[in-house]
Amino acid sequence: MTVPILQVDAFTDRAFGGNPAAVCLLSQPAEVTWMQHVAGEMNLAETAFVHPRDDGFGLRWFTPTVEVDLCGHATLASAHALWEHGTLDLRAVARFHTKSGVLTAERRGDLIELDFPATPAEPVAIPSGLADMLGAAPRYVGRSKFDYLVELDTEDTVRSLRPDFSRLRRLDARGIIVTSRAGQSACDFVSRFFAPAAGIDEDPVTGSAHCCLAPFWSARLHKTECVAHQVSARGGVLHVRLAGGRVKIGGHAITVLRGELLA
Repeated sequence: MTVPILQVDAFTDRAFGGNPAAVCLLSQPAEVTWMQHVAGEMNLAETAFVHPRDDGFGLRWFTPTVEVDLCGHATLASAHALWEHGTLDLRAVARFHTKSGVLTAERRGDLIELDFPATPAEPVAIPSGLADMLGAAPRYVGRSKFDYLVELDTEDTVRSLRPDFSRLRRLDARGIIVTSRAGQSACDFVSRFFAPAAGIDEDPVTGSAHCCLAPFWSARLHKTECVAHQVSARGGVLHVRLAGGRVKIGGHAITVLRGELLA
């Protein structure tokens, strides 16, 4: 039996930008070991596995080395794949049952908009040696349920970071979000995301990090809707807005590969 698989660039409107995710469209749940092998074979930040179930779809995400509890760009890619493959009507809401609860995706104008739980950060003491690990002095350090959030002084500082990934890997967190107000970018704030402990030194565009970034910058900029730019080498743009305890994350997606898994 073959399994349809698509590779989708998420949070971009051009091929080879944004964050690539593989999406496997399954007819039923698969074994964890097999999914991890496929994710390792695809060797992307995330591979998503989607299968139909009552009231929507089951969805799980794997990096090349571990399963993760929340992933924005691979969720956006999964919704795009379901609509493009004809598994789900273009006018229908994609409803996903995940380890982070029920998540939805729907079309809003020319964007795909995700509905995710907010994961605000609380201020914490700066971990010992963090400035040396990043190569920059933090203005603020917080901690969400998943990641450290580090505010730096300028966009130029965020862009120029060359972290020590071997040391960052030892921090007790999924990853490290670094951010600042926008300077040269035509947006509200910028960020980068490092997750060496999950097998990804730098993630190109991280939807789930914006569940933390949106409440952080909303409070500082006094606005509930922001445009964000993740300034990795590939780069990506996200439209985020707060809605109570939820974060709406909008972006584009484009398919760059279609095929079938034979193994």
